[in-house]
Amino acid sequence: MNEPVIDSSVILAIAKSERIGEMAVSLIDGGVMSTVNVSEVYAKLIDLRIAPAVVDPLLATLARIEPLTLSQALLASSLRNSTRHAGLSLGDRCCLALALELGGSACTTDQTWSRVDVGCAIQLLR
Repeated sequence: MNEPVIDSSVILAIAKSERIGEMAVSLIDGGVMSTVNVSEVYAKLIDLRIAPAVVDPLLATLARIEPLTLSQALLASSLRNSTRHAGLSLGDRCCLALALELGGSACTTDQTWSRVDVGCAIQLLR
């Protein structure tokens, strides 16, 4: 199964009215997201002074939101060394861990992800 696993950067780009294309919106519809990334989205909305209601409809179109499991937490921590050079955050690594566990592709707007190879497909949406 090649489920799209959505990084927080995708939701935030839409919330900030950035141009990322219809493909990003279609991937969200039916995609999967980690609870860690959902938390990251809402925390960043506070920083940006954007009302959470802006992203609520987007998150509602996800197929599901997955809680972080112990195996994903351990996998995310094991990705630290191989992603440090690109500056990936804990949330980024949790997204990648979920994609690896599901056999899906990690979807992001963060260009620095193109500099990492962790064993799953990474789809850059801008």
